[in-house]
Amino acid sequence: MRIAAMAAGAVGGYFGARLAAAGHDVFFIARGSNLAAIKANGLRVESVHGDLHLPKANVTDDPREVGPVDIVLFAVKLWDTETAAELTKPMVGYETRVITLQNGVDSPERMAPILGAEHTVGGVTYIATTIAAPGGIKHTSTFAKMVFGRADKKADAMLDRFVAAGKEAKIDLEISPDIQRERWQKFVFLTAMSGATATFRSSIGPIVDDPELRDFYRQLMEETYAVGRASGVNIDPGIIDQRMAQTLNTVEPGMKASMAHDLERGNRLELDWLSGKVSALGRELGIPTPAHDTVFRVLKLHRMGR
Repeated sequence: MRIAAMAAGAVGGYFGARLAAAGHDVFFIARGSNLAAIKANGLRVESVHGDLHLPKANVTDDPREVGPVDIVLFAVKLWDTETAAELTKPMVGYETRVITLQNGVDSPERMAPILGAEHTVGGVTYIATTIAAPGGIKHTSTFAKMVFGRADKKADAMLDRFVAAGKEAKIDLEISPDIQRERWQKFVFLTAMSGATATFRSSIGPIVDDPELRDFYRQLMEETYAVGRASGVNIDPGIIDQRMAQTLNTVEPGMKASMAHDLERGNRLELDWLSGKVSALGRELGIPTPAHDTVFRVLKLHRMGR
C-alpha cells in the first residue's frame, strides 16, 4: 500500500516505520530538525518490540511531492489540525482514507469540511512513544494499537486492506463498530493521564500511589465521562473502573502523557483541546468540571510554551 505519515512524529513515525519495514511504500512528512535528521541518517525506532532503522526513508516537507496515497496517518498536534489538513489535500485521491490519530475528541469533525467526510476516518492509538531526538523515536509501552472506523459505521474496503497490511507488519490494527464511543473512552483515560501527569509534574506511578492524588486522577475521568454521556455518547458505564484497574496493574509506573513531556521541554501544550475542552463542554452542558478547571488554571500560563 501507499501510506503517508502526516507527520513523522512519535506516533506517525512509529507506525509508519513499522509499515515501511514490512515493505509498504511509506512517505514521511516532516519539517525542521526532524526532516534534516531523517534525510541525513534515516529514521530510527527504539522499541520494546525490537529496534529498527530505515536508512533511506522517503521523507519530505512537501505533500505535493508524494501525490495521492491509500492511507494517511494523520498525527499532528491538535492546534495544527486545520493547517495540516489543508496541506494533506494533494495526498488525497478518490479512495484515500485519512485516519486521525490525535489526542483530542473532535478532530474528524474539524477535518471533514476540509478533506471531505468520505475521506476522513476517526481513530485512536494506544501507545507510549516520544521523539528521543530528531530522527529518533522511543517506544516505551508494551502496547502499540490503532483503532479506527467510519462515522457512518459502513464497511470500507480500503480500511479492510489496511488492517490486512497491518497484520502482515505485525501491527495491532482494529476497525471499531462505533468509533465515536471508542474515541470518548480513550478521551476519558487520556484527559486524566495528561491532566494528572502534567499538573503534578510526575509520572503516573507516584500519583496513583498517593490516595489523595489517586482520587483526583479518578475525578478527572469521572468528569470526562459525565460530559461525554451528556453529549449523547454511549460510553461504557464500567470504563472508569476498567481504566483505574489498568492504571494500577498494567500501565508502567514511569509513564507520562505527551502533554507532560511537552511541558518539561517548554513546548506548546494541547491543553485547550484536552482539559480545556472538557471544561468548555461542561459549561455548555451544565456539567461541573472542577478537577479539569483546576488543571487548566494550573497550566494556563504554560500552554503556549516558552
